[in-house]
Amino acid sequence: MKALVFEEPKTAVVRDFDTPEIAADEVLVRSRNVGICHSDFELYEGRYIIPVSYPIIPGHEWSGEIAEVGSAVTALRTGDRVVGECVVNNGDDHFGFSISGADAEFFVAKASWLHLIPEELSFAQGAFVEPFSVAYSAAVAADGIDASDRVAVIGGGPIGLLCTMAAATMGASVTLIEPQAHRRSLGLEIGARAAIDPTAGSVAEQVAEATGGSGFDVVIEAAGAPAAMASALPIAGLGARVVLVGIDVGGSAPVEIGLVQSKALQVRGIIGSAGLWPRTIRFMATSGVDPTPLLTATFPLADGTEALEAARDTSRNVKVQIEC
Repeated sequence: MKALVFEEPKTAVVRDFDTPEIAADEVLVRSRNVGICHSDFELYEGRYIIPVSYPIIPGHEWSGEIAEVGSAVTALRTGDRVVGECVVNNGDDHFGFSISGADAEFFVAKASWLHLIPEELSFAQGAFVEPFSVAYSAAVAADGIDASDRVAVIGGGPIGLLCTMAAATMGASVTLIEPQAHRRSLGLEIGARAAIDPTAGSVAEQVAEATGGSGFDVVIEAAGAPAAMASALPIAGLGARVVLVGIDVGGSAPVEIGLVQSKALQVRGIIGSAGLWPRTIRFMATSGVDPTPLLTATFPLADGTEALEAARDTSRNVKVQIEC
């Protein structure tokens, strides 16, 4: 079989491997669609958040179908369409990082990591379950979002756009705050009612205009930059729920910390989406939400290194998938 492999930091190739064998509690998955994520580049560059060893096959945003089941597996059968969680083995491993992932024609997974996907979701949509679960988790962390809420999403990367889509699907009036014009336009296409360019004049004035001067009921920070995180508090309204989704380790920025008290803000940080995958899949299947407008390029596995280059070009692409 073929697989995309990071042989060492900053070295990616597509090469042949033996098809892996499975243990009794494992399944062999035929990979279908695999999304490329910012964290894949952290792995590629040798700076992932936990220790890893090379060579390693990346790929943690995936969908596939069962090709073979181990003798002890009873809940899955050949042909089942599945997706799988990333933080596995009781949190000791990250699939696609510390253990090899889905950027291969076949890969091994434990049955306990996997979730069935319904026929309502295509394989391309299924590969969005992992990032969409983070957006859904943000909505849950905001104590639920409904049509009464005016929601600001800071950052128009894939997670920010999926947060926009999730909140809009829940009925909220969403404003996307994002400097890149093509991402603001995409946000408006997928459900945002307004978009703010933070580089075009006073953000405070634009927020006051969008909210009638009262600020947002919910602010979701999805940029992961310290300055963007700090900007969440001034645009929040009285009693607002602020959810920090974007990740920055070690950065800092000045912040008006007293706003947490003076506005009686509820501030929460989230990491990942543990325990929410079944709900996320049901939400995607029953709401009709379709993340594939974010899919701006698709490559065959044989062109995996070209897919990485396309995904790195954020001025042109939002989400890139590899079709295995």
